[in-house]
Amino acid sequence: MMTQSQRRWSRSPFIFILALLLVSCSGSQETVSFMVFGDPAERRAYLNLVAAFEEAHPDIAIELTHIPSPRDYRDRLATEFAAGSPPDVTLMNYRRYGAFVANGLLEPVGPYLAQSDLIQPEDFYPITIDAFTWNNEITCIPQNISSLVVYYNQDTFDTAGVVYPADDWTWEDFVKTAVTLTQDFDNDGTIDQYGLGVDPSLYRLAPFVWQNGGPIANNEQFPTRLTLTRPPSQAALQWFVDLRQVHGVVPDRVEEAAQDSESRFIGGSTAMFLNSRRGTPTYREIEAFVWDVAPLPRNGEVAGVLHSDAYCLSGTTENKDAAWTFVEFANSPTGQAIIAGSGRTVPSLISVAESEVFLDPNQRPARSRVWLDTAESLRLVPIISTWEEIESTASEEIERAFYGDISAEEAALLIDTRTEEYFRLGTGR
Repeated sequence: MMTQSQRRWSRSPFIFILALLLVSCSGSQETVSFMVFGDPAERRAYLNLVAAFEEAHPDIAIELTHIPSPRDYRDRLATEFAAGSPPDVTLMNYRRYGAFVANGLLEPVGPYLAQSDLIQPEDFYPITIDAFTWNNEITCIPQNISSLVVYYNQDTFDTAGVVYPADDWTWEDFVKTAVTLTQDFDNDGTIDQYGLGVDPSLYRLAPFVWQNGGPIANNEQFPTRLTLTRPPSQAALQWFVDLRQVHGVVPDRVEEAAQDSESRFIGGSTAMFLNSRRGTPTYREIEAFVWDVAPLPRNGEVAGVLHSDAYCLSGTTENKDAAWTFVEFANSPTGQAIIAGSGRTVPSLISVAESEVFLDPNQRPARSRVWLDTAESLRLVPIISTWEEIESTASEEIERAFYGDISAEEAALLIDTRTEEYFRLGTGR
């Protein structure tokens, strides 16, 4: 009969081998850090994406960090890259990734994409690949192809007896509609319902400049200055400013500070609101009224502005192959379908965008196809490493003109002067 000591030693080889196996298994799993931003619906979608990926790739663990505020996300991103410890995979907008790639902080994904069995460049809407191509090299994989549209409150239109926006409506139609829907219901001198809400920024202005036949920069590939002083561009700026200064169809600065236009739209006191697909998950929670989307009004030309984010690889990540495997999965039909389910994205994969995953007849907006039908008319703002500074500076002057502090002409001149240094410092694609 074995003693307790003998039994312990007889089991020890088995215990030792099991311990080695456990150490070996735990050591074989790679961890990829992944940071995103967005509302709760987006967070749930990313959690679902991570769960689906880890089920398909049990040897790779995804460490998800979610930052609700886009501004806080950008600050965190800049801080972590500056500290040399960024996440392995991040979500970046095409207007902002230039500052990172120009400083060698991102790992180009073109070579990985060329070897992929899941996705190829031709599977995506071409403009999204163009947006994330720097010095002829695909840097990041685009997640979406959103654009600026007009969200509108159908109940408000019905009450006022105003027809819904047509696909080919004009600037004149747009202004007339906004004027009609701007109402002081109790005649006390205070507007109770505005016809329109819009952010007075360069990004919102850009498509209207293009529609008027003007440029916003002197060279699309290698810009050296903004061109809002040119007659067609300045005329578009004046038309944009007149929405507030002449027609009064948007809140003034004080009113906007008290309650922003998006909140007014959600609350039913603004009839139309200009936004990208970003707003859809939030607007789907509206129960008080029915809403839908329409394309931007048009003028001399048809033009829209691209809104697109992409998955980018950090140049310092030690697990580049594992990180790419996640990016590849996230942008496969399976991965993009999961994120599209949140309502937040217009998939950059043509096959997913054209499927019921995106064009879901049981989900608002009823006319999601508007984003796809206008895709060919989308244009890019300049891609340059200092574009964020250029855009924010220009937007400051556009806002001042919008709220009547200066004229549109003065704003155009100040924009030209104040952004000159940023163009000198910037490097383009």
